[in-house]
Amino acid sequence: QAPPDNVLILPVADWHRIFDPQQALRPDTTRLQLHVKLDHTHLPPRPTEAYVTSQGQARNLEAQIAGQALVANTLGARLDAVRGDALFATVLFLFLGIPGAVLAAVLTLAVTATGAGTRRREQTLLRVRGASVARICQLAAAEALAAGVTGTLVGLIGALLLARATSAVDWLGWADGATLVGSALAGLALALAAILVPAWRDARLVTVTAARRSVGRMTFPIWQRTWLDLLLLSGAALAFWQSAGTGYQIVLAPEGVAATAVDYKVFLAPALFWIGAALLLIRLVVRGLAGKGRALTWFVTPFAGNLSEVVAASMALQARRIALGVVLTALAVAFATSTAIFNVTYQAQSRVDAELTNGADVTVFGTTADPAGPHLADLAGLAGAAAAVPMMHRFAYVGTDLQDLYGIDTASIGAATNLSDSYFASGPAADVLALLATTPNGVLVSEETVADYQLTPGDTINLRMVSATDNQLHNIPFTFIGITREFPTAPHDSFLVANSAYVARMTGNPVQEYVLMRASGDPALLANGARALLSDHPGLQVHDIGAAERLISSSLTSVDLSALTRIELAFAVLLAVAAAGLMLALGFNDRRRDFAVLTVIGAKPRQLAACLWAEAAFVIVVGGVLGLVCGSVIAAMLIKLLTGVFDPPPEAPTVPWAYLATVLILVALSVAASVWQTRTRLMRGAVEALRDV
Repeated sequence: QAPPDNVLILPVADWHRIFDPQQALRPDTTRLQLHVKLDHTHLPPRPTEAYVTSQGQARNLEAQIAGQALVANTLGARLDAVRGDALFATVLFLFLGIPGAVLAAVLTLAVTATGAGTRRREQTLLRVRGASVARICQLAAAEALAAGVTGTLVGLIGALLLARATSAVDWLGWADGATLVGSALAGLALALAAILVPAWRDARLVTVTAARRSVGRMTFPIWQRTWLDLLLLSGAALAFWQSAGTGYQIVLAPEGVAATAVDYKVFLAPALFWIGAALLLIRLVVRGLAGKGRALTWFVTPFAGNLSEVVAASMALQARRIALGVVLTALAVAFATSTAIFNVTYQAQSRVDAELTNGADVTVFGTTADPAGPHLADLAGLAGAAAAVPMMHRFAYVGTDLQDLYGIDTASIGAATNLSDSYFASGPAADVLALLATTPNGVLVSEETVADYQLTPGDTINLRMVSATDNQLHNIPFTFIGITREFPTAPHDSFLVANSAYVARMTGNPVQEYVLMRASGDPALLANGARALLSDHPGLQVHDIGAAERLISSSLTSVDLSALTRIELAFAVLLAVAAAGLMLALGFNDRRRDFAVLTVIGAKPRQLAACLWAEAAFVIVVGGVLGLVCGSVIAAMLIKLLTGVFDPPPEAPTVPWAYLATVLILVALSVAASVWQTRTRLMRGAVEALRDV
């Protein structure tokens, strides 16, 4: 029924005793297999290069033996799958890591920009004392190099320690060395861009007189006047629609072909969305603050009381600076949100994939000759068994194509395994199973078979199946009622799902080959109990979902994201805390002269605290809400773009509420610490503060 089923394994001595006489008379009827283990240390470290090397070695051997033997390259077949996984890992890093790196660079530039006023005053004093532009640039370059070299060294040491702790790379690997050099150069370039370039620009374009001028009427940059933010978001929507709606494949690793490729155009949608969302947030926050509307006054009233209008007006004067802090906080929270949602969904989908492969928490696999169904009662009585449901596994010919056929009881199968809506292309799982239950001779057919045989719902399909009465193939009519993409224990390509009662009646064989079990505790313990119970039946195999998770080898969820997840989530928290607390603290520090003047003219500590807490609350609430919204949209976009490589695709994102709550709490604590530190410094006395500045 399902070749090859004509295999007999013998001790080598018995084989020679039985078959040596035949080999002497007919040597052409025997074959010798050599199973060779290769030394993997001589293979290149990159999976694609290792695949090419392995294929070349196999062909070299074929050329030497000149047709006297066939070479089965098992290592090459495994590397063929691994090279695809390696590209998937690269894609995941680009999707999840690059936004964090860019956000860190933007935060660096923003932190440096908070001291722009102080730097201009220092340059003005240097110009008054006769310093040339070259001399000012030399001083700025020295500062930039000191900051860049120190930061780069700290970052590289941290990267090496993390790589060592996660066993991600070798300490002195060539590829990693190139990556480290590139990262170091990028760090130095960022330091020069953050410090030297603004200093050179100010030294050449800002005169002493211009440096003393106060800020006049707010002008809007060219990107706001040209609505670049909305254009970028429209481009992101168009790119997303083209990528997610056309059945694309983000990673191309054709079987047997050495070339592999990544469709990098798919990165256009999230990249445009990130930039467009950041610019749109700046526009909205600046307009909201500069307008001094009732909403802003209402927002600050709980903190400022009778001074709410004054505090709102003060915040309006600082609209751009406050907007920068809000937007950076929102982007950091968005990065944490999108990363966390995607990673948790990814991990959840890994278990779904394992359950799909294994069938249930624990599955007992049998055959028609030695089925697991007769042991159903004993299996259901095992400790830790929450449910046990039998399932048929037969074979049927569709035309000349032999396919797996699964016979189920639609009313009970859901007790032992989860049937996701994504398993079926005809509608939700509940509706498809209800239709199958009301159609006794109904059959669900895989997408590949539907396409190959041009089937439409309602067609009659005559499947040839073995009858128990004469052990011969007979035509059995089925009605095609729906399409199934996946099914527990089913192969990825061609299979059928039907009602077990109809299959049993038409074939005269009611046995159930499989038993699916749901565990109330540890599936491994339940599997051990099942193995002990069935120890006298060597034809029955027991597998648990944990073993399936370790054996998955050819899908996106085979890439282990655990180490990358921990690093990214910790990095996201640090970014969010720095973007909120550090930016707010630096902004307060840059305005300490203003606070000192207010104290001198009679402002009370309570009134100054109202300004501080109102601004801090605005950063936390507005930045947090906008960040959660943007992060959720980005996460949904990433999950949709990667749907083609999930097996099966997730029905909905999984939200890590505990992690997101932790991020927001830490952001709030960092902001509160900034306010508390500023209040403490203001209480020292206005005269001392004015002397400092």
